[in-house]
Amino acid sequence: MRVRRTPPQGLGPLLRAARKRAGLSQSETARRAGLGQGYVWMLENGQRTPSMKVAELLADTLGLTLDECRTLYAAAVSDAGRSHPARASHSAGSTTPRR
Repeated sequence: MRVRRTPPQGLGPLLRAARKRAGLSQSETARRAGLGQGYVWMLENGQRTPSMKVAELLADTLGLTLDECRTLYAAAVSDAGRSHPARASHSAGSTTPRR
């Protein structure tokens, strides 16, 4: 059974501040990153820890600073979600973002 990781306390506020600085809603952030709006909400509210792949998508979408990227990548996990080895083989040929 996989244990859900608790994100660092400041990660959610960092993502929310970067999103607002970029002038994006949660819905628009989700659309541009190929994520669900509810998942973006959970990230901002400290209920989920992003995979490394999602961290990369968010860094690009939100235009994070180098320091923000360091914080985000340090929190990201490499063995869950879109970064999980079992999913990597399934999504290798897929270019369609999730809606």
